[in-house]
Amino acid sequence: MENIKVAAVCMNAAPGEIEKNLMRIQSFVLKAAANGADMVCFPELSVTGYVLNRPSDVYKAMDPGKVLDQLIHMARESGVVLIVGLIEISEGRKPYENVYQAGQQIMTFIHGNTTFGVQLCYEAHFPEISTLTALMGADVLFIPHASPRGNPMEKLKSWLRHLTARAFDNGVFLVACNQAGKTSEGFSFPGVALALRPDGQILARYAGKRENILFAELEAAVLQDIRQHRMKYFLPQRRPDLYRKIADS
Repeated sequence: MENIKVAAVCMNAAPGEIEKNLMRIQSFVLKAAANGADMVCFPELSVTGYVLNRPSDVYKAMDPGKVLDQLIHMARESGVVLIVGLIEISEGRKPYENVYQAGQQIMTFIHGNTTFGVQLCYEAHFPEISTLTALMGADVLFIPHASPRGNPMEKLKSWLRHLTARAFDNGVFLVACNQAGKTSEGFSFPGVALALRPDGQILARYAGKRENILFAELEAAVLQDIRQHRMKYFLPQRRPDLYRKIADS
């Protein structure tokens, strides 16, 4: 890993108003780049909004290919890596919970000398996903959320209960952010952003009702120190032979 500066964005994403959301995203990207960020994480469904009522209709006013082209252009012009969520339309597949289909792959990505993984908010409640991503070489886990439950402090308290465990158990930096504010579909999102060290300690946090951008420095030396300490980094001491039944149950 190398030293990187990350930005975690709490953004109000208007359902179905893609052009408006892209303008807000660009505004945050410019601010993040001006502050020296290398990577910017936006909330889940930040481009299309959190849409549960006929999500396949969101692209009626704008072609999804053009949306991706704009995001790629933003990333290239600003020189930052963008983690941005949107609805992907897939023909002929059964939807998940009548709205979205479940993913079928766990992947890692590389930026420079840094390997990272991406999970959505619900996935963070399954420890095995984070562990597998770490075993695949991830130094950082990004977890974008679209979670409308609770007020900002309640949401932060909830995250500190399980996200700190994901960071500590796997010896990885963790960066999470949520949508913020009310939407036309009747949801109210508590704006929360969080950056954690590989020992589960808080690097930076935000909890509020408004949009915000949280910056955090992820230092390679911190990761190295923790992973070289036998009583701070436990992942190499795993005994998977003792609990293989987990995969079979």
